[in-house]
Parts: sequence; structure tokens; C-alpha cells
Amino acid sequence: MPTTAPAFADATASDSALRRFLHGLPGVDAVGLEARAASLGTRSIKTTAKAYAIDLAISMIDLTTLEGADTPGKVRALAAKAVNPDPTDRTTPHTAAVCVYPDMAATAVAALAGSGVKVASVATAFPAGRAALDVKLADVRDAVAAGADEIDMVIDRGAFLSGRYLKVYEEIVAVKAECGGARLKVIFETGELSTYDNIRRASWLGMLAGADFIKTSTGKVATNATPANTLLMLEAVRDFREQTGVRIGVKPAGGIRTSKDAIKFLVLVNETAGEDWLDSHWFRFGASSLLNDLLMQRQKLSTGRYSGPDYVTVD
Repeated sequence: MPTTAPAFADATASDSALRRFLHGLPGVDAVGLEARAASLGTRSIKTTAKAYAIDLAISMIDLTTLEGADTPGKVRALAAKAVNPDPTDRTTPHTAAVCVYPDMAATAVAALAGSGVKVASVATAFPAGRAALDVKLADVRDAVAAGADEIDMVIDRGAFLSGRYLKVYEEIVAVKAECGGARLKVIFETGELSTYDNIRRASWLGMLAGADFIKTSTGKVATNATPANTLLMLEAVRDFREQTGVRIGVKPAGGIRTSKDAIKFLVLVNETAGEDWLDSHWFRFGASSLLNDLLMQRQKLSTGRYSGPDYVTVD
């Protein structure tokens, strides 16, 4: 069932009601949004805080492989890295999850058993989402049956951009119903939504329909997570909790590659949604190359020198 609070029940009663609600949201001041995101990104971080932030960022990563050439061996190797990112330092936290296609979910589940690392599976005809609803739901059922803890679905951007908001809402509700105990991340593909107003509308649409997380991107298009679009989504989850009491997670994905980038996003979280979102249950990074840079920066803080090129594994 969607997490819609009684105050919003009328908003989802019909396509016209949902359109009125979404288009009645305050317009986004693009200049102000980008200026605030840039300003927060200039905050200086002291060494002790940086060490904490690096470990926190590692613990928030969904270590991902979503390629046509994925093999069981590659997934098992990625799972091993997720559990023990730095074999030379057992104090390094494990990542939040490993994210794979549904046909690799069972392999990931077996490799991660007892580790505390979650298995996330993309579904609903990822990344384009161009399939009939029954095909999308079968995709979700396969992933859940394989033991996935989390489902990352993509919305129908064509339906959203043509104003068929109720269709998108009903698909999210249907996918949520198939998730069972798995948490649902709803991917908007913000690079295809064109405007900040659309990103705000998509955020509220996803939350009204029962998303446990709202996620920027698939990582498969030119424009993925940015500080500005993530800030906008953080504002949305903050406002949603204020009005409903329901907390929703946020996951920026794609294009976050360095420790400096990751720390900027953590500042956005702390200053916008609040300190209680600084936890892997409520904030994730969809990234793989990011982990290597975090590990090298972590060693630099502990030893005073950067590692050689063989220090980290190549994903």
C-alpha cells in the first residue's frame, strides 16, 4: 500500500486531482537552488570530520555492476569487495549493498549471506522502463524470489512527461505490492525530466505512491546525480516528513566518483534533510568507482601517503 497520509488521499483519487496537486507544488527557483548547492559544496571539513565522512560514505555505497557482460564470478568478486573493501584494514566498514540485475540476485544473495550487506536488484525493464506492466511486475517477482532485499525500479518517463501521472503512480503502487518485505527505490532518471519542477513533481509522486527511497538516475544517461537535483530531492523528503511523519530515503546515482564529491553530498544531507538522514538506511550512493577513491583517501589519512595503483581492486 502507498504511504500516502490522509491529508493527501484526495490528491491521488484521479488523474486530474493528481495533476492539480503536482502542478500546485511551489515552482523551483533554479538560480537559488543551484547557488545553495554550490555554497554548501564549499564547506571546509576538518581532518577528524573527514575521516568520519569517508567511513560514512563507504557504508552508504550500493556497489553496482549492471552490464550485459556480468557473470557469476564478477558478482561474487564484487560481493567480496563489498564485505571487505580493504583487506589490509579490517576496520574499514562494509558497503550498504551490492546492486545487480535480477538474474544475478541469487548469486549475490549466496555470496553475501550473513555479511550485513544488502542485495539490491534493478527491475521493471531497467534502464528504459519500456515494457508492459505485467512484464515489469514479473521482473520484480523474480528478484524478490531470488532473495533481493531492495528493488530499484524505473518510472515510465514517457508517461510522466506526457502528464499521465496516475499511470506512473499506479505502476509504483503495483510494484510496491510485489516487493513484499523488500524496500523500494524509485528511479526518476532526472537527466531526462528536463526541469527542476519536474524533478520536484516526480519526487512527490514517488513518495505518495509508497517509495521507500527516491533515486536520481540509472547511471546510463549523460546527466545523472548533481548537487542541485539531489538538494531538491532532499528538500522534498524533508517536507514530506514534516507533513506526513513518514521518512523517505534518497539515493543519488551516477557521476559521483571522488571522496570530495561524496563529502559535498553528505553536507547537503546534513544541512537540508538533517543529521538523522546520515545513515545508510536513509541515504545511499549509487556508485562503484567512488569506493576506490574513498579507500585511497582513507589510507592517506591513516598513513600520510597515497597508495600505489595496485592498492585497490579494479571493479
